[in-house]
Amino acid sequence: MKRILLSAVGAVLATHAPVIAKDGSQIAASAEIGRNVTLFELPKGSRPHDVAPAPDGKIWYTAQRQGALGILDPVSGKVVQVPLGPESAPHGVIQGPDGMAWITDGGQNAIVRYNPANGKIDVWKLPADTGYTNLNTGAFDGKGVHWFTGQNGIYGKVDAASGKVDVWKDPKGRGPYGIATAPDGTVWYVSLAGSHLAKIDSASGEISVIEPPTPGAGLRRVWPDSRGDLWITGWNSGELYRYRPSNKSWKTWKLPGDAPKAYAVYVDERDMVWVSDFGDNSTRVFDPRTEKFTARYPGSGEGANVRQILGRKGEVMLPESGTERMMVIRTDGK
Repeated sequence: MKRILLSAVGAVLATHAPVIAKDGSQIAASAEIGRNVTLFELPKGSRPHDVAPAPDGKIWYTAQRQGALGILDPVSGKVVQVPLGPESAPHGVIQGPDGMAWITDGGQNAIVRYNPANGKIDVWKLPADTGYTNLNTGAFDGKGVHWFTGQNGIYGKVDAASGKVDVWKDPKGRGPYGIATAPDGTVWYVSLAGSHLAKIDSASGEISVIEPPTPGAGLRRVWPDSRGDLWITGWNSGELYRYRPSNKSWKTWKLPGDAPKAYAVYVDERDMVWVSDFGDNSTRVFDPRTEKFTARYPGSGEGANVRQILGRKGEVMLPESGTERMMVIRTDGK
């Protein structure tokens, strides 16, 4: 793996011709662009969308433009892309309780599962009468059932054992987007076009709709903290929201800058809130204890567009769809 030490976060990664290993995988050029910040070049044309921790310290990402699941080994720098099927255009990826990658594949209108142990791929197509759903992201409830959203106005679940896929329509139509599971096992999703928060009853499939304090906020992503509070981004409003289910209260904070566009949100194990801002081309860190934005990580190039943020203890991952790079930030000081 090639490393180039650069002086500051935001410096552009030096370009290298990709090194191809004997097994056909790519060795990613990488750069340490700041203290505890490493940047990896991903395959050209991949347009990485979402990211998730993978077993053995690896990182999964969806190569949306190339119909593949990407696997990055940050230690060796090796990158492998696994084709997911004809017309694949994967959006979201998460690690399931089974240790496999679960992918919402808009191109195939299907939920796809990849087994890293043997390379096996399972595909669960949505019912034909649902039409094209523009599948978005997924989450597992407290019983291990996979739930997903589709921007064309649906949410649903898949039973891996039986292969049965159930789909419901959002009562407000288009928009279901980000989805996440609270510590108590409850699944929540937000609607971008419908601009609302929804709580799923996993037994019946019915939802409870909760309206945000800002009309037309464009709620895009949601993530819970350790207390069960929900942190939500407002794409249209440029605000970070906290919804507290325990007392049904909202609180909002405007992102810094003239025209913020709050996209992704993730809460790390310290309960620090990470938010990507397309308007400022950066990812910011918000401390709920002080209610202030405490850090800013600029994109590695113009229009970096971090579309999802995930991590594991001591590490946060920012996939840049615009630059086709992966930024990995260590938060444990090592």
